[in-house]
Amino acid sequence: MKSKRIKGTVIYQNLATGFWGIVDDKGNEWRPVNMPEQLKQEGKKVSLTIREVDGGMSIFMWGTPVEVVGFDT
Repeated sequence: MKSKRIKGTVIYQNLATGFWGIVDDKGNEWRPVNMPEQLKQEGKKVSLTIREVDGGMSIFMWGTPVEVVGFDT
């Protein structure tokens, strides 16, 4: 899959066991499968390079599953 750059805000979703997500500036929801520890802060503004994950099935029915391949804070 091709990678892309997004800018957005880190959020914590308290669903089931809880998970971290990103809502980009266009309102799209992304669910990193490998959220870096440095980004796990509610409300943090970030700029990420992401790549969609094939078969990113999860109990969380929120956001598009992605791999974080790079970031700036």
